[in-house]
Amino acid sequence: MEVRSSTRDALILAARDLTVERGWDSVRMADVAARAGVSRQTVYNEFRGRAGLAEALAVSEVRHFAQRVRAAMVAHGGDARAGCYAGILITLEDATRNPLVRGVLTSGHGGLLPYLTFRSEILTVVGAVLTEWAGVHLPEVPPPTVALAVESVIRLTVSHIMLPTDTPAATATALAEVFVRLLGVS
Repeated sequence: MEVRSSTRDALILAARDLTVERGWDSVRMADVAARAGVSRQTVYNEFRGRAGLAEALAVSEVRHFAQRVRAAMVAHGGDARAGCYAGILITLEDATRNPLVRGVLTSGHGGLLPYLTFRSEILTVVGAVLTEWAGVHLPEVPPPTVALAVESVIRLTVSHIMLPTDTPAATATALAEVFVRLLGVS
């Protein structure tokens, strides 16, 4: 199992590196295989095709963001505004520096964009982080209220990644305010 996980990770890293270098539209399964040092069939066996590889690459990036958001939220304990601000700020700043995200945003329609924005993985993985935090620090807030606040702030954050309207700090301030108001806390 560890060998399979290692191979999968190597393939995702190879796909990520090639996407940053060339853009997703120019990445071929054979190139990913060569970069990872495996056969092309291994890539197909692992991901069943380009769509599967794209999804795995997107999930990997989302999980990376989620780990950073979790750390930011935990660092601020029960302060919903400060924790949310920190998590959103990290996300927005990382998105501007992350060469994969920048490449996706400048590549136009198609490519990896649907996998990084519209798939439920963002809502599921990052939503679990925020919901877990709220369960620990705001147990009095009803779960449906938490769910609404979490989904709203995630969707708004993704929207600001796609089309920024202000600095990351100003956006994080505004979205943290939305989060605490939806939760009904101060």
